[in-house]
Amino acid sequence: MTTPASRSGPLAGKRILEIGHMLAGPYCGMLLADMGAEVIKIETGDGDISRQVGPNYVGEHNAYFASLNRGKKGITLDIQCPEDRHEFYRLVANADALVSNLRPRAILKLGLTYDDLKHINPKLVCVALTGYGLGGPYSDMPAYDYVIQALCGIAMLTGNPESPPTRVGYSVVDNTGGMMAVIGMLAKLLEGKGGQLDISLYDTMLSQLNYLASAWLNASESPTRQPDGGHAYIVPAQFFETNDGYIALFITHDKFWTLFASEAKQEHWIKDERFATMESRSLNRDLVLESVKAVLQTDSSDSWVARLQPLGVVCAGVRSLTDALEDEHTRFRDMVISVASDQGIIKLVGNPVKIVGDKQQFSPPPLLGEHNQSILGR
Repeated sequence: MTTPASRSGPLAGKRILEIGHMLAGPYCGMLLADMGAEVIKIETGDGDISRQVGPNYVGEHNAYFASLNRGKKGITLDIQCPEDRHEFYRLVANADALVSNLRPRAILKLGLTYDDLKHINPKLVCVALTGYGLGGPYSDMPAYDYVIQALCGIAMLTGNPESPPTRVGYSVVDNTGGMMAVIGMLAKLLEGKGGQLDISLYDTMLSQLNYLASAWLNASESPTRQPDGGHAYIVPAQFFETNDGYIALFITHDKFWTLFASEAKQEHWIKDERFATMESRSLNRDLVLESVKAVLQTDSSDSWVARLQPLGVVCAGVRSLTDALEDEHTRFRDMVISVASDQGIIKLVGNPVKIVGDKQQFSPPPLLGEHNQSILGR
C-alpha cells in the first residue's frame, strides 16, 4: 500500500470529501489534492465505474482512473447503511467541503446537501456538481459530455458547415465543470462560511459561449459554423492546409497582416482595400481565405512557422497529442509526471497550476478501499 505523502501547498490542512464518478467530480477533487488538500474519495463496494474504463493498466491501477484520482485517499462506504452513515457523519464533522457528482435525485436521497449536513458541520461547503443543476426542467435527465455539447449548441458550432454536428475531441464539458467547481469551492472556503454550491455542466458550457451568445442576445445574430474552424469575426483565423500538413494561423491586428503579406511575397494585399484592414478582411472573407489558402499550400508547415513566428505572427503547426506530450516545452513545464506506486510507475499529465517556490508532490491514486483501515479503522 502506498500512503499519500504529507501534503504541502496552499490547501494543506483542508479536508475534502468526494462522492462521485467518472470525470467532472474526480477532476475537481484531483486539482484540490494537487494543491495540498487531503481528498478522501468515498466509493461503494463496486467502486467508481472509471476503474473499469479502457484497456490500459499499470499493475492494478487503471490508467483512466489514475488520470483523475492521483493524490487522494480512498475508502468504501455505503452511506445508505446506518452503520456506514454514522462513519460518514464522523468524516463530515471534520471536513471543510464535500463534492458530490451524482444526479440531483441521488444527492437529495442520500442527504448530501448543506441543509442535510449543516447540523453536523455548519462550516461545511457542499458542492453539487450535476448535469443541469439541482432544480429545473432538465435536472434529473442523464448528463454526459456528448449530451451537454449537443444541448448547448457546441456540437452545432463544431466542424465544417457541410459536415454533421461534431463533438469537441475530448471531454471539455466535464473538465470545465470540474474546474468551475474548484473555483466556487475556493471562493466559499475563502469566505469562511458553509453553504451550498449548485454547479451545472449545462450552465458552465453556456457561459463558455460568452461572445457568441451575446451576439444573439443583443443583436439576434445567430452564430454559424465556419469552415476549417474559422473565427466568427476575425479573418484569417483558422486552420489552413500546407503542402505537408496543416497550420493554425490567427491574424488580428493589421500590423501582423502587413508582416504576413510581406513574408508571403503578396505585398499587393497590403494596399488592396479588400484585404488591408480587419473590417475589410471580414467583409471579404471568402476572397481573403481563398487567396491565403493558395499561398500557404506552396510551403511546408514547419517552414511557415519558422518564417512567421519570428515576425510575431501567431501560428503553429497542427500536431497530435503524442507530439505535444513529447515536446521539449512540455518537459520544461513538468507537464508529464511519473508517479511511483507499489504497482509500478504511472505516467500522468501534470498540474497546470504552478505556484512559484512550491515543489509539487504527487502520489498515486488509491486502490479500492485502500485507506479503510487508516481512516475508518477497519
